[in-house]
Amino acid sequence: MKDVSNKPDSFRSARAQCCLRAPQDCIERLRRGDTDKGDALKTARIAGILAAKRTDELLPLCHPLPIHRAELEFELGEEQVTILAEVQTIGPTGVEMEALTAAQMAALTLYDMLKPHCRPDQLEITDGRLLEKTGGKSQFRRYLRAPMSAAVIVLSDTVAAGRKPDTAGRSVEEGLAAAGFEPVHYQVLPDEPDQLREAVQAQLTEGTALIVTVGGTGVGPRDCTVDTVQPMLTTELPGVMEAARDFGQRRTPYAMMSRGIAGLAGDSVVVTFPGSRRGAEETLAALLPGLVHLLEVCRAGRPHPGGYQ
Repeated sequence: MKDVSNKPDSFRSARAQCCLRAPQDCIERLRRGDTDKGDALKTARIAGILAAKRTDELLPLCHPLPIHRAELEFELGEEQVTILAEVQTIGPTGVEMEALTAAQMAALTLYDMLKPHCRPDQLEITDGRLLEKTGGKSQFRRYLRAPMSAAVIVLSDTVAAGRKPDTAGRSVEEGLAAAGFEPVHYQVLPDEPDQLREAVQAQLTEGTALIVTVGGTGVGPRDCTVDTVQPMLTTELPGVMEAARDFGQRRTPYAMMSRGIAGLAGDSVVVTFPGSRRGAEETLAALLPGLVHLLEVCRAGRPHPGGYQ
């Protein structure tokens, strides 16, 4: 199965359809609900809903998901019934297969209940396809439309002294580059407030769009990042790191100890990541769609679809 453990949950929906061609007298039976086995449309609706809820048991590599809504509608023509299925969830992956499975299972149910009333060659299931999907990376992009500059500033006494390699900062650097940030400045500093302040100010002076510090967000005596960066912010954005901590807390009970902050410093976005590689990667995974939106839409001087400038 594909690993979705590092993908943030989002509201996701999918609509799919399938068609069943049948003789006109069979379509009339569907209207009246009088097949030999009972009301076929009501039965097909329940079959489709159950199929959506159990898709992971039918398709071997499909992830189990909580299905918050599954509904089917039937459009009856002269010699065809169109089945429309809609499925919704809040989760790390989409429900396209659930919607497609629901529509197909409903069509099979109608086929089964109509076959006593016509020849086999008069029934045909066709046009199974996805109509629409929302949520996930198709709606909440994890990459920039056009390149923007970024800086990754790593705070670590041991890395700065050459006693261990930096993996967390390099991972963030790679993740930002994959998201379309260019150029991505990278540097390593010891946990010294004055050096950090100077490095951040240099990036602000250059107009760097996104400044990410990595490390120094804990409760140790040398963890100076938060106390150094906070006075430099002109607008704090507490929800940013609340989202990161919530994401991390569902994966490790230690995420609650991060003091990380985020905000705007002039027209630059500044975010403080934890210093462990896992913590940094999870933070980037949780925040990247929001950071892309913030940088492209919500910063000063950029139009916002809500109407303010």
